[in-house]
Amino acid sequence: MSLPPEKAFELKQLIHQQLSKMDVHGRIREILAETIREELAPDQQQLSTEDLIKALRRRGIIDDVMKELNFVTDNVDQEPPPSPKQPVCFTDRQSTLLKKTNIDPTRRYLYLQVLGGKAFLEHLQEPEPLPGQVCSTFTLCLHFRNQRFRSKPVPCACEPDFHDGFLLEVHRENLGDGTRMADSTTMLSISDPIHMVLIKTDIFGETTLVASYFLEWRSVLGSENGATNLTVELMGVGTESKVSVGILNIKLEMYPPLSQTLSQEVVNTQLALERQKTAEKERLFLVYAKQWWREYLQIRPSHNSRLVKIFAQDENGINRPVCSYVKPLRAGRLLDTPRQAARFVNVLGYERAPVIGGGGKQEQWCTLLAFLCRNKGDCEDHANLLCSLLLGYGLEAFVCVGTKAKGVPHAWVMTCGTDGTITFWESLTGHRYIHKSNNPDEPPVAEQPKPLYPYRTIGCVFNHQMFLGNCQPSDSVEICVFDLNDESKWKPMSEEAIKSVCAPGATTSLPPFPPLCASTIDASVTSNEIEMQLRLLVSEHRKDLGLTTVWEDQLSYLLSPALAYEFERTTSISAGNEEFQDAIRRVPDGHTFKGLPIHFVYRNARRAFATCLRSPFCEEIICCRGDQVRLAVRVRVFTYPESACAVWIMFACKYRSVL
Repeated sequence: MSLPPEKAFELKQLIHQQLSKMDVHGRIREILAETIREELAPDQQQLSTEDLIKALRRRGIIDDVMKELNFVTDNVDQEPPPSPKQPVCFTDRQSTLLKKTNIDPTRRYLYLQVLGGKAFLEHLQEPEPLPGQVCSTFTLCLHFRNQRFRSKPVPCACEPDFHDGFLLEVHRENLGDGTRMADSTTMLSISDPIHMVLIKTDIFGETTLVASYFLEWRSVLGSENGATNLTVELMGVGTESKVSVGILNIKLEMYPPLSQTLSQEVVNTQLALERQKTAEKERLFLVYAKQWWREYLQIRPSHNSRLVKIFAQDENGINRPVCSYVKPLRAGRLLDTPRQAARFVNVLGYERAPVIGGGGKQEQWCTLLAFLCRNKGDCEDHANLLCSLLLGYGLEAFVCVGTKAKGVPHAWVMTCGTDGTITFWESLTGHRYIHKSNNPDEPPVAEQPKPLYPYRTIGCVFNHQMFLGNCQPSDSVEICVFDLNDESKWKPMSEEAIKSVCAPGATTSLPPFPPLCASTIDASVTSNEIEMQLRLLVSEHRKDLGLTTVWEDQLSYLLSPALAYEFERTTSISAGNEEFQDAIRRVPDGHTFKGLPIHFVYRNARRAFATCLRSPFCEEIICCRGDQVRLAVRVRVFTYPESACAVWIMFACKYRSVL
């Protein structure tokens, strides 16, 4: 790899400092003198370089140096492709903020440090956690230009002890010469904010969204020394979006340091122009949306009661066009098929937006980062994510807004096949339904079958490019015709108007979409942990009932094939369990076998056990009485992106019938 002269000099300086710190030169001199004294023959006048290197390697000096420098290389056996963007990687063991840093000398980085928090008044009376004590924690999640970071969890306190550093790459791709380092002017045109989400995790593992903040980082471009300190006030979410929840102290620093900084006036002018441009685009779209709505109401006055959702409030209480919540999202190699994507969205937790007091449902459509970091959300959040993933797979997908039974507002996803097939995807369950509309004007030849889907009415459909309001005489899903090109049935919004505020980079107020992260859960280890915890809980429960507990490991192992139901969820193909049935039939004569599989989307064993006891059949197995009772439990954890998981548990018992 070829380095610029200044970078090569800087790397040499780092290596020289490390060698001096280890006193390598002194140790080499000692070994040289010892080698000359012990190994050099009287007739030899000089020691060759090869002899010296052999002596150094024999005494472990070279190994010590390489361990201390710890150069990190990937695919050592393969020759790296010639690329000017190959990163130089090294570890500084003395560093406390950043243990390992991947540095590309041709790119510019923004080093963001979180130097503690204060004024988190909700935790003013929080006692200091004892060593080893489980307590509620704060975790800070960041997203910037397709990069995601997560801080170490810190105990919840009035002044939480955040001390983390994040190295964010700000180099802009496809900007002419891709190997040229971004200068101040180039970076000033990069309007992507740093999205910061604060999550609270309680002692039971339940997560709560505390704050969502968009940090404008470009003020550092006007700092004389290339570094600036900021005080960020975090506001609450939902109904508390006007209430401060705490303050973070943040330091921003450019690396490498800028050779030429901009004046603060230039930076402020650029930011003001962007805000003005965004405000004007949003104003024009609002004017257009009002005109579109007036025209929609003139078609039929009853349209006023239909769920036609043009704007929705995010977690910060800001109204955004619904089309901005959807964007084609590719999952890379984390999800293989659209049905697997539907299963992933399904296993993310469902939770309605919290509301203080009564008065019906609190509306809150979360930005994607807030939804993923919290690992749960409302039906709209699930539908937006599923639609984005299906668009990424090349399907023509839309989010549908309407109602379920009893007029409950709901959102789901619809895909339109090239052959005209309409498929509904329920994002909360992963179920798919084929829609066949009934023509109410035709005489019924035969009694129409009742639709299997739970949807009753539909007001509008939308994706990242289109918004269509249902203007058919009836908004009943059962008789609705989904010919979206027929403007007599679906009133479209101007695609140009939608693009002006929803296209990527159209406005600076548009939250960027983060990539999905791979799971950090070890499925085998987690399965064993949950299984051991359940065994302990069952034994304690039976002990309270005056019953002894004998576990049969072989029976537990035989239950594994029966827990292949997850493959049915992701492929819609039933996995045959003939082998499992055959193995179970081999129980001794006169014995009875009972088993029950049960499914969860969380890893809390105590919570799962309490739920199992509410099932009469499961309780009958756990509390089984009889002769030669043997119990078994098997747990299989299936992991998905964002550390989401599906947990399958099967309880079983075998006993001798005495009746």
